[in-house]
Amino acid sequence: MKNILSFLLICGLLHFTTSFAQNKPNSGKALFGDMTARHIGPAGMSGRINDLEIHPTNGRIIYTGTAGGGVWRSKDGGATFRPIFDEYCQSIGAVTLDPNNPDNVIYVGTGETWTRNSVSIGDGLYKSVDSGANWKKIGLEKSERIANIIVNPENSNEIYVAALGALWSDNEERGVYKSNDAGETWNKILYVNEKTGAADLAMDPKNPNVLYASMWEFRRTAWSFDSGGNNSALYKSVDAGATWNKIHDGFPAGKLGRLAIAVAPSNTNVLYTVIEAEEEKKKGLYRSDNAGDSWEQLNNDFEITVRPFYFSRIVVDPRDENVVVKGGLSGSISRDGGKTFKNLGFMHSDIHDVAFSIKDSDIMYCGTDGGIYRSWDGGTTMEIVENLPLSQFYHVSVDDETPYNVYGGLQDNGSWYGPSSSPGGVNAGDWNSVGGGDGFRVLKHPTKNIIYSEVYNAEIIWRYDVDRQLVKTVQPLQTKNIDKLRFNWNPPIATSQNQPDRFYTGSQYLHKSEDMGDTWEIISPDLTTNDPTKQDQKDSGGLSTDNSGAENHTTIFTIAESTLDENVIWVGTDDGNVQVTQDGGKTWNNTIANVPGLPKNTWCYHIEASTFDKGTAYAVFEGHNTGDMKPYTYKTTDFGKTWKSIITDEVVGFVRNIQEDYVNPDLLFLGTEFGLYITTDGGQSWKKFTNNMPAVAVHFIDLQKATNDLVMGTHGRGVIIIDDISPLREINSAVLEEDLHFFANAPTVINEKSDFSGNFGSETQFVGASKTKDIEFKYHLKKRHTFGKMTMEVQDMNGNMVAELGPGKSKGINIVSWNFSKKVPKIAKGITFTRSGFASHTVPAGKYQVVITKGKNTYTHPFELVYDQNSTLTEADRKLKNETAQKLYDMTQQLAYLVYEVDTYIAEAEAVKNKKLAAKLNTLKKTLVVTTGDGYTAAAPPELRGKMAALYSKVADTYDKPSASDLENLTIISEKFSGAKSDFEKLRKKMKNKEGLKIKTFEAFLGS
Repeated sequence: MKNILSFLLICGLLHFTTSFAQNKPNSGKALFGDMTARHIGPAGMSGRINDLEIHPTNGRIIYTGTAGGGVWRSKDGGATFRPIFDEYCQSIGAVTLDPNNPDNVIYVGTGETWTRNSVSIGDGLYKSVDSGANWKKIGLEKSERIANIIVNPENSNEIYVAALGALWSDNEERGVYKSNDAGETWNKILYVNEKTGAADLAMDPKNPNVLYASMWEFRRTAWSFDSGGNNSALYKSVDAGATWNKIHDGFPAGKLGRLAIAVAPSNTNVLYTVIEAEEEKKKGLYRSDNAGDSWEQLNNDFEITVRPFYFSRIVVDPRDENVVVKGGLSGSISRDGGKTFKNLGFMHSDIHDVAFSIKDSDIMYCGTDGGIYRSWDGGTTMEIVENLPLSQFYHVSVDDETPYNVYGGLQDNGSWYGPSSSPGGVNAGDWNSVGGGDGFRVLKHPTKNIIYSEVYNAEIIWRYDVDRQLVKTVQPLQTKNIDKLRFNWNPPIATSQNQPDRFYTGSQYLHKSEDMGDTWEIISPDLTTNDPTKQDQKDSGGLSTDNSGAENHTTIFTIAESTLDENVIWVGTDDGNVQVTQDGGKTWNNTIANVPGLPKNTWCYHIEASTFDKGTAYAVFEGHNTGDMKPYTYKTTDFGKTWKSIITDEVVGFVRNIQEDYVNPDLLFLGTEFGLYITTDGGQSWKKFTNNMPAVAVHFIDLQKATNDLVMGTHGRGVIIIDDISPLREINSAVLEEDLHFFANAPTVINEKSDFSGNFGSETQFVGASKTKDIEFKYHLKKRHTFGKMTMEVQDMNGNMVAELGPGKSKGINIVSWNFSKKVPKIAKGITFTRSGFASHTVPAGKYQVVITKGKNTYTHPFELVYDQNSTLTEADRKLKNETAQKLYDMTQQLAYLVYEVDTYIAEAEAVKNKKLAAKLNTLKKTLVVTTGDGYTAAAPPELRGKMAALYSKVADTYDKPSASDLENLTIISEKFSGAKSDFEKLRKKMKNKEGLKIKTFEAFLGS
């Protein structure tokens, strides 16, 4: 059957009335039609949370804004969450409900505010007035990241927004904004300069005219981070933002960094702030008991002061001003007004936000780098929310197993591999750990069951022998013959299809191993700009040194060996070089000067070596870390002597990755910060893919050759797969002009596998959809079919109908699936259903055709079904199975017709008051079908229908040939059926006026 649920889901997404900037170009829905992405997670390690919001009157309703996975809502107290913002920017800074209408009005500020090196960007402020069904952008498009939104609880038209602003560049759309008309217009009411943004904003819950705003001076580059300056300050307004004053009495002297602000709801004179200061001992938690007139430092613990740019959230228990929680590596809670703290219960590290239940302070929710946790005992013990697939992949790859596995590394969640499909769906238990820390690239050895994985800066590169469960670290180390090695935070590793044991990694040099990392040689000079001004990471961080390695620069970032010539190797660097060797590393040519229209030193994020021509390659550049958000992607066909842009205005959002199809060189897939784009004409035009595909940052794309599946590693929504993109290979102008065009089907293996997969636990867990095992008929309609009859049948090659299908009628690509089975047989009517009566046997392998009749036109598409070559059944076994199943199928329908005839005669006998005949007919019927009981607690004795259906189900549902006992049972059932037909014939002869009965023919009965 056609996948109706997926189709309705896609249709349901179409009703959104206002689309954000990334969706304004042609979304491609009209072309891609039924092609749909499926999500496989994982959720067991989830992803980073930016903001938590609880409904003010219904504690079961919780919202979360995530770092890269959009906005999600729970209606069951956090047991499960569902996304409500998929078509829009997935990097979220703040989610706020209108306290005067919390069931309907939601505000979402985009752009994550925990400003690490890998954060995405936002595109403004959104509003929904129907509980998230529809969204409208209401301004601040250039704010890049929004830290907080506050609605006046006494006036819904009055809204305040803290715009943190651009991370990588100057911009003026930052500071505190106010709207007096529910977001229609905005006024900037607090602004310092183009480098200082509003990091936090609070309102006195008892006096909405009193506001507090934290202003933060900061700047990140690709090679450094600077937090703090003379312009960082904490402000207060007592006139609804008309005027502002600094409230620094008791603050440390000198420059300040990021400041948090929290007002105690139960006593609004009590304020808390965490200050990043120049002097280490002056950093920490400060408290005011007089609404900010003066401050006292209470705590300087490491957990309170660590990484203030990443952990600055303070939350006060709404019922007790002395219970305060501070985000941090482990999260800290104080119950004595901030004097002493203890860690929250065990959970994923890096806690960014905390929310107390509106009714019970023992119920807490924590947002971490690994998802959301709940506590029922005031933070002592924690349990993870298991259905938030927010995993943030930096990279993915695939292998050639069946089903194939997907490999990849996650932000702060290690390295993993898991199946692309799994019985019962892909769940957390299907994923296997192959590395810790921040995981990046994970690659399977081309021919051996060995996996390479890595951690940041190539401090460790693991080689894991899966079969022997042996792990070895194989990263290249500094020797006395070379300078200090510079590895990127996200270091490149690459395998070779030409020499399977060959392995590459890159520092400023290209390192090559011919023995899987046991020994290394450097095969290049320094391929970067080697700019010393970008190599002083020891001083990165500003007021709080933060040399984690994330800012390592002037390094190699991408490596691609040509599959056509092992001597052709491409290297791209984070400081903008594109180097190529055609002699295995003996000589190198920097081709960056040949790239037109590209700003100097723009990061080369990915190079894709073509599989069609060794001189052809694609280079992706991204400059967002200089404030340049434009997309850059180029193609060369002459080893980089010339490059040509293949980006059009249809592509919105900077690009991170490109994948070339292995069959059609004009079919390309582009991973951008706002989703997936596809071209079928080599880059002359692009269309955005949005079918169950959120506007998420696509960091890497791989293509599985055997299945033609497009596999995407997203930074916020885990692994997303589009199954079988092969129809796109056939798309051209001629195909688009055909009224109906069938796409080719390769010979399809009939699925005979089954399993005992259960669904226990899936009520609250994320379970990724598995790939269908059915055959899919894919065709393109030039126009939507709206009038007249349209039918679809599977036929044998003689034109006999095998199955009737529901055709897709939409413009674009339609997909209709079939499970290789005949129509379920017509079952004899009884007082209850027979559970075994809904089986349908699989058709034999062979050649068939699918036929669509559309008005006066008929379109025919041949296809072939084959058996699994690993099957143990012989041709004779297959013949016996098919003949037996068909015999039982026919017999089942004949029994249904017999019962129909018997019922007709019973009705006539009762009408003419022939009680004796009616009684005998009813006695016969009781041997045929259930006439008493309820089929469960009051089951009737076995009857012929149940026995026949049970045997048919047994034969139809198994892959194997019928057993000897099956055939013996069939003989018994056949004899009983023959006897029943004979008995009916004898009774039928006793019926008078039987010629006047209106009895349908067998064929008419089956069609009724």
